[in-house]
Amino acid sequence: MHLLEPSAVFLLCCISFSACYDYTTVLQDSLLFYEAQRSGKLPSDQRVTWRKDSALNDKGNDGEDLTGGYYDAGDYVKFGFPMAFTTTVLSWGLLDHENGYQKANSVDDCRKAIKWATDWFLKAHVSANEYYGQVGSGTVDHASWGRPEDMTMERPAFKITTSAPGSDLAAETAAALAAASLVFQSVDSTYAATLLEHAKQLYDFGYNYRGLFSDSITDSQCCYTSTHYEDELVWGAAWLYRATNDQKYLGYVDELYSTVQSMYGFDWDQKFAGAMTMLYKVTKDEKYATDLKNYCDYVINSSSRTPKGLIFIYDWGPARYAANLAFIFMQAADLGINADTYRAEAKKQIDYILGDGGRSYVIGYGDNYPTHAHHRSSSCPDAPATCDWNTYSGTQPNVHVLYGGMVGGPDKNDAFEDLRSDWRHTEVGCDYNAAFQSTLAHFVELGY
Repeated sequence: MHLLEPSAVFLLCCISFSACYDYTTVLQDSLLFYEAQRSGKLPSDQRVTWRKDSALNDKGNDGEDLTGGYYDAGDYVKFGFPMAFTTTVLSWGLLDHENGYQKANSVDDCRKAIKWATDWFLKAHVSANEYYGQVGSGTVDHASWGRPEDMTMERPAFKITTSAPGSDLAAETAAALAAASLVFQSVDSTYAATLLEHAKQLYDFGYNYRGLFSDSITDSQCCYTSTHYEDELVWGAAWLYRATNDQKYLGYVDELYSTVQSMYGFDWDQKFAGAMTMLYKVTKDEKYATDLKNYCDYVINSSSRTPKGLIFIYDWGPARYAANLAFIFMQAADLGINADTYRAEAKKQIDYILGDGGRSYVIGYGDNYPTHAHHRSSSCPDAPATCDWNTYSGTQPNVHVLYGGMVGGPDKNDAFEDLRSDWRHTEVGCDYNAAFQSTLAHFVELGY
């Protein structure tokens, strides 16, 4: 018996299914999307050239340099909590599916995407128990529409401290730094060691001083209100155990795991599905396999779906939730759990996003992709042309193609209107693309 070459597998896929998608191109475009989201001084190898330097005066309360990092979505706030989740999942994808990135000639680009965030996390971690979790006010930022290069509003910085704790934010950032330390271990051991040291400090901060970050950084409640911090403490401990092999982190897991088993999701707020997947991967303890199988089976068999088959968790960014679940299904399959069923479901969800649902939900790719994304910078013509609320409310397509950006997606009936004003369905987000991109890398690795 001869194994098929990846190209032959792809051909069979095209024959067997109603449509074929170029996962490699979408993976490469997703990395362009992250370049379009960059804040700060842009590097000389910036490929999204319609973006320029911006927010060069971002500072902490004591003048700390907080330039860099990512704009969250269609706005210009730097929200550290979803940025950290994004970075953890991007790192996970590169760490475990580097072969997919190699096939797509995108390993270096993914490392750069991760490092753009981790460099900012290091700046924001100004002392062991102080971490800046947000730059820019959601309320103030969302009151304007224009280019990031032209911003004139105040951009306050908000931090967590021992008296204003954020266990969820600290532990999620610890997870991101620990995961990234593994990514960089073989290419820059000094940088990897720095990331890991900050990860340990931040985890200790989050563990020792308990509280929800959104109770301390109340401005975040415009957009991100955290529901629990125990899941981030388990998730962060799982990543730190993978990075260090230090048994104390499994002790933290044992202490907290029972408190998070009723949590349903995998997204910027809920980490249980990712945590139990990682814990089974690093410990091989069958209790995690049982929980993971039960979770995946429940989602596949009991979740609401659109008529055309998209798993529909929530009406704000539904495609994001489906992509996040696809990533978990693929990880579970790799761990030997219902591999054929879970991979088929993951492919069904991603292919819906790419066109099986009747249109593409990825900007710049496929048939009838969105052209009116709720995204300030791509909607704006180049300077010195005016960009304001008239641009927002106009019927014209966005001037620049935001290649690779996955929009929120359809409503529960598969309906979608390509309107800038419909931010629940046409906005993009850094966290939207993280598991989506990592699943694409997994597909490319397997030769789908």
